[in-house]
Amino acid sequence: MNYLIIGVILFFYAAACLNVLREYERAVVFRLGRVQAPDKGPGLIWIWWPIDKVVRVSLRIDTWDVPAQDIITRDNISVKVNAVLFYRVINAQKSVIELKNYRYSIEQLAATTLRAVLGEVELDDLLSQREKLNVRLQTIIDEQTEPWGIKVSQVQVKQVDIPQDMQRAIARQAEAERERRAKIINADGEFQASQKLSDAAKILAVEPITITLRYLQTLAELGTEKNTTIVFPIPVELLSALMGKFSAGSAGQADAKKA
Repeated sequence: MNYLIIGVILFFYAAACLNVLREYERAVVFRLGRVQAPDKGPGLIWIWWPIDKVVRVSLRIDTWDVPAQDIITRDNISVKVNAVLFYRVINAQKSVIELKNYRYSIEQLAATTLRAVLGEVELDDLLSQREKLNVRLQTIIDEQTEPWGIKVSQVQVKQVDIPQDMQRAIARQAEAERERRAKIINADGEFQASQKLSDAAKILAVEPITITLRYLQTLAELGTEKNTTIVFPIPVELLSALMGKFSAGSAGQADAKKA
C-alpha cells in the first residue's frame, strides 16, 4: 500500500516536472527567481518543480493593427492614419526579463513613432512616398525593440483618411495637372507638325512643279468619293506655264500669217 502511494506521488510529480513545448515555443526557466540559460525547447523538457518556474514564449510572427492616429502633417493638414505591424520574438529571455508586457510596449511604441514620423512629412509625400515611409517606420521601431529581443519585420501604412474639403482640393489639383499635360502634348504635336510643314515648304520651293503633282493627286482622291462638283484652287505655277504656252502659240500663228 505504501509503495502504491509513493508511486502515485512520483507519477504526479513527474507530470508536474515534464513539459511539452511546440516547435514554435521556447521556455524561459526561473530557478529560485534566477533565470536559467539557455532557453528550453522545443519538445519534452524537465524542470524541478516547485523550485523552477516556466514562462512560455511564442516565436511566431504576430500582427497588430495600429489604431487610427490623429496626425498633423508638416503642411498643417489633419489626417487619420492607421497601420499594421509585423513582429516576432527572437530572444525569449530578453522579451520576458526586459519587459512586463512586450506586446503592450510594442503597440505603444508603434503608435507614438507613427505620429512622430508622419508628422514630419507633407501630405503629398505621405500619399506618394508610402513605401519609403514604411521602411523608415520599420527601421526606427526595430532599432528600439532590438534590446528587448524583438524583431519588427514590417510596418505598412494601411489607410490615410483626408478631410472632405482637402479631397476636393486634391481632385482639382489632379484635374489641373491632367489639363496641363494635355496642353503640353497638344503644343508638342503642333510644333512637330509645323516642322514638317516647314520641311515640305523648303522642298516645294526647290521644285515648284511638285505642288502641281500634289494638286493632281488630290483631284484623283476627291474623284473617288462620287462627288458631282469639285472645286479646287489652281496653282499659280500651272497658270503661268499655260499662259506661257498660249502666248508662244499665239505669237507663232501671227508670224505665220505675216509670212
